[in-house]
Amino acid sequence: MASRHSNPLLHLNDQDGSYPPSWYAATATGIPKTQSLQGDHRCDVAVIGGGFTGLSAALHLAERGYSVRLLDAHRIGWGASGRNGGQVGTGQRVAQDELEQKVDSSLARDAWQIAEEAKGLVTDLIARHQIPCDYRRGSIHANHRRRYDDHSRRFVDLLNERYDYDEIRYVPPDEMQALVGCKGYSAGTLDMGAGHLHPLNYALGIARAAMTAGAVLFENSEVTHIDTGDPVRLYTAQGSLTARYVLYACNGYIGSLEKSIGRRVMPINNYIIATEPLNDETVRGLIANGACVSDSRFVVNYFRCSADNRMLFGGGESYGYRFPRDIKTFVQRYMLKIYPNLKDTKVEYGWGGTLAITMSRLPYFQRHSANIFSASGYSGSGVALATGAGAMLAEAIDGVASRFDVMNRLPTPSFPGGSALRSPLLALAMTWFAIRDRL
Repeated sequence: MASRHSNPLLHLNDQDGSYPPSWYAATATGIPKTQSLQGDHRCDVAVIGGGFTGLSAALHLAERGYSVRLLDAHRIGWGASGRNGGQVGTGQRVAQDELEQKVDSSLARDAWQIAEEAKGLVTDLIARHQIPCDYRRGSIHANHRRRYDDHSRRFVDLLNERYDYDEIRYVPPDEMQALVGCKGYSAGTLDMGAGHLHPLNYALGIARAAMTAGAVLFENSEVTHIDTGDPVRLYTAQGSLTARYVLYACNGYIGSLEKSIGRRVMPINNYIIATEPLNDETVRGLIANGACVSDSRFVVNYFRCSADNRMLFGGGESYGYRFPRDIKTFVQRYMLKIYPNLKDTKVEYGWGGTLAITMSRLPYFQRHSANIFSASGYSGSGVALATGAGAMLAEAIDGVASRFDVMNRLPTPSFPGGSALRSPLLALAMTWFAIRDRL
């Protein structure tokens, strides 16, 4: 069976084969030297996508002795993995108390354990491969309305008591305002088991580790055509690859390559700015303990200070294909609502990226056939979950699918109307939630 791929998101907003003009790209270190796929090749496993999922899968498969070839349409870490907020969260994207209402208690507990293992894998890879990505502990969740404070207290109690997770605590309003340096938030939580990092340098570090283990990475090698079967044959503009197994690790850039993914996983755009470097006193006044911050809005604001003292602020989402004409101004207005004292601070970088969400905000793991697997739809929590997904994909190919099967059981329904109506319907829903955030 043949499949032809057309995905405008791979080419619409960025220069082909080049990293976007982000602070991450400007401070990237250790970019591996690769080439594009030329001619005909064979391997055990073909991985499509050079983000956290694909790179982690390539590393873990190569360590198991499989011959691995990874294909990316542009550069390693070019997509969401090299553009995101860099926040390494605890648990699934859906809060654990909400997850317990969606699935049975056994599945909820298994999903929690897998998420914790994924988070631990991040710090383990950083330490084991000496990845210079400025990892720092601490994650603040700040409530933009007092009505959420009681839930924060009960949520902490749930994790402390039922899950024996003692890294998180409740933060009362006075302490929260001191921690985040503004009066726009009420109470919330502080999770010292979570943290933040430089995502592109983290991705590049995994890539170097995968190459050292024997994986071969091809950049500027967009897959345009697939003949499924056993084996599978993949085609690019200048070559082909025959493989026993294929892993889809494309996330928001899957396009029509595998339509069953497109029905459940939708691309949305998100945007980040980086200010000029700030002095130490200003940085301490913004986020006193150096943690990362996300808030309780449905359209989330998320921010942190970089290793070189810049405010990195993410905010605003769009549901059309094109990025805003002026990303810096688009995001700056969100930042100034939180930190009006930064109004005279220069914004030096502004960039966009495409992530993928699901209806349930739970990731979509799927076995499409006996030799084709996928994982995607991390809904904004991909640093840890996508890293763990790569390891689970490797396990499944190696014959141990217990963790993969847990993730496969999480509910990820199709978007109403399929891929044709998912974007306008979501835009309508998000407009309502944005209005609700302001109420």
